[in-house]
Amino acid sequence: EAQFVESGGGMVQPGGSLNLTCAASGFAFSSYDMIWLRQAPGSGPQSVSSINPKGTLTRYAEAVKGRFTISRDNAKNTVFLQMNNLKPEDTALYYCARTNYQDIHGPGTQVTVSS
Repeated sequence: EAQFVESGGGMVQPGGSLNLTCAASGFAFSSYDMIWLRQAPGSGPQSVSSINPKGTLTRYAEAVKGRFTISRDNAKNTVFLQMNNLKPEDTALYYCARTNYQDIHGPGTQVTVSS
């Protein structure tokens, strides 16, 4: 059974940084494309960034390009999301999943950007 535990969220001021971590288990992590999504109150899930199994191809939503960086450590079954220059509109619950199975994910980690 696939399981995910996200961490690293918090409250930061605009312009600040956070590094999110997703620890995965219960499946062959290194074989799967992974994705970070976010959901703000009153909105549906939004894809933020994804990464291929080997970590050689990354994709980003236009809203986060140039500010966020996704990476992974297949030896530790972990995927990261480095978020820089955070904006209030980045406020959301962030969670990770396998790109092709987005309905299975962890509880998420809350990111709040506010002055």
